[in-house]
Amino acid sequence: MPGKTNCESCNNFCYDEIEDYYYCSMNLDEDEYIKFLSASYYDCPYYEPDDEYKIVRKQN
Repeated sequence: MPGKTNCESCNNFCYDEIEDYYYCSMNLDEDEYIKFLSASYYDCPYYEPDDEYKIVRKQN
């Protein structure tokens, strides 16, 4: 479905090794954070695909 995002494939979805959990590194407001925690955050304005080949394509 277009428009849906997956936090697990986002560059802003980070892992905290000390606390052993994943979190969104963007500064979310209260409503956005509730959506994030409930896994209903489909149209995230901060979604940035985790594309490790992005830099390589720019070089070519």
